[in-house]
Amino acid sequence: MELNQLETFLAVAEERSFSRAASRLHRTQPAVSQVIRKLEESLGEVLFDRAARDGSLTAAGTLLHDYALRLMALRREATSALGELKSLERGRLHMAANEYTCTYLLPAIDEFRREYPQVTVTVQRMLASHIPDELNLRTFEMGVISFRPDPEQFRTIAVYGDSLALIVSPQHHLAGAGRVSIADLGNESFIAHNVASPLRRKVIEAFQRYRTPLNMDIELPTIEAIKRFVSMGNGVALIPHLTVARELETGELVAVAVAELEMKRVLRLVHRRHGTLSYAATAFLRTVRALARRTGPPFYYHVEKSA
Repeated sequence: MELNQLETFLAVAEERSFSRAASRLHRTQPAVSQVIRKLEESLGEVLFDRAARDGSLTAAGTLLHDYALRLMALRREATSALGELKSLERGRLHMAANEYTCTYLLPAIDEFRREYPQVTVTVQRMLASHIPDELNLRTFEMGVISFRPDPEQFRTIAVYGDSLALIVSPQHHLAGAGRVSIADLGNESFIAHNVASPLRRKVIEAFQRYRTPLNMDIELPTIEAIKRFVSMGNGVALIPHLTVARELETGELVAVAVAELEMKRVLRLVHRRHGTLSYAATAFLRTVRALARRTGPPFYYHVEKSA
């Protein structure tokens, strides 16, 4: 039983005539009769009382009529929903990011929602190292990471350039220094992020390379907790500049440059190279590109080559 068969069946039932149904459907009467005959054969039921000569439905035809109406309504609803999806009057954008990279997404999502308020946006918190595998499992459609996964499997778009910031409270003795060397930090108490990451490893290696003690006396689970604890006058911390921009602007925290710790990071949007992006995800990439063009560095939009 096919939808086009049901459409022909309903036309005959409503017109109460094979010839009028044929005219309505812009088909010949023999073609309409053939469709109805095949439908009846597939169901094993006679749908029209041919003896009545007025297109009367049999009991089986009456029963099918109600279901056919509902199926046609569902088809119209599905067609309408797909049209709304394409025009972004509905839809869902599902992404993944860790605590740090989610900060980048906020202005991009703000822009996107202003343009497409009917699209639902979900950002799932996840360790960046897990994002490529979950993309392959289709858990979500797009992720934000700071490294390049296998270019044969994933398409990456560099969208933000970030750096490492040493932060202290305004009352800290280093607050007015402007710039220090890594050797000046040997006696400082560091408030560390207790999530293993490439950045944490690079910082530890840098202190080892310059033979400077790294006193990680306190480890906290979130960057937000680290910022608040440092602003209360407790030690110093090394965190991505992106995550502390607002506090530096308001003066709640102070950044001190460290020449040996000038580590640059690139944030990337990533999705499966051989997958088809939804209309919502495609529109989000357009929003990100427009944001980069209008705002400029540290925002940018660069599709990285596969090789």
